[in-house]
Amino acid sequence: MKPKVLVVRKVFPQVLERLGEYFELEVNDTEHPWTAEELAARLPGKVGVYLMPTNRIDAAALEAGTELRVVANMSVGFNNIDVPACTARGVLCTNTPDVLTETTADFGFALMLAAARRLSESERFLREGRWGNWSFDVMMGREVHRSTLGILGMGRIGQAIARRAAHGFDMQVLYHNRSRLPAETEAALKARYVSKEELLRESDHLMLVVPYSAETHHTIGATELALMKRSATLTNIARGGVVDDAALAEALRERRIAAAGLDVFEGEPHVHPALLDLPNAVLTPHIASATMRTRIAMAQLAADNLIAGLGFGPRAGQPLSPLNPEVLQRA
Repeated sequence: MKPKVLVVRKVFPQVLERLGEYFELEVNDTEHPWTAEELAARLPGKVGVYLMPTNRIDAAALEAGTELRVVANMSVGFNNIDVPACTARGVLCTNTPDVLTETTADFGFALMLAAARRLSESERFLREGRWGNWSFDVMMGREVHRSTLGILGMGRIGQAIARRAAHGFDMQVLYHNRSRLPAETEAALKARYVSKEELLRESDHLMLVVPYSAETHHTIGATELALMKRSATLTNIARGGVVDDAALAEALRERRIAAAGLDVFEGEPHVHPALLDLPNAVLTPHIASATMRTRIAMAQLAADNLIAGLGFGPRAGQPLSPLNPEVLQRA
């Protein structure tokens, strides 16, 4: 009898076919994520969970899934997993880094450009029939080329954005990170390490690429927004909760910063209603990694991690991207 695995959302048919070679699957094939209670009801007897950001594995879920051995997240972020609780119970956790780095960096840059150059606002202006004739001051935006980009969080995606900025747009790149990059990496990226306060004060465009945790909750709030230039833009492709959306909406409404591009939100898919009516907010539904090639690569990596973590396939016992590899060492 095959081990039982839970797949919490619809995924590519070829991925389900691959998982089905090794496991008996229970799949949520609807468009609606399970509630925490519905998920818990399905966990008993399952040795693995193919997880997506719409569901959470925490201590309560682990109480229901007593046979659980592997949680494979189809996401680079893992704030939907209580990794310490899983580690304490000997449950391996994995994510999907690397495969989405370049696509997400592309999107972050596109979102920043859209906010700076008022693309969403301009399109609405045109579609609503308000464009009477050409004028020198219609929809003037902010320069990107040769301006200053501040990156908060300089991991894989932050570095990919820095490369685009420095080498493609001749931007001055400032960054703040939990730990400073090696000098040779800074030189290659043409990036300069600064304090968080200097980053906020000096950036023409601020890009957020930090992981979400209790420590990074509301990293950008009213105090931080008050330090930014009135002409600055803010782009968030990190996670909802990194920004205090209510404080941001107020700053945008009062034009204390010029514009924002947001792909993630607190409590998504709920969006703070004050953001929805702001012409200087470009809003997208968490799609930074949403290209066919990248999403297939993410889905396949999550499947490979689950298969290997449960002791099957060519990498049995050696998943590619474990979050708590110490669990493997106990086996």
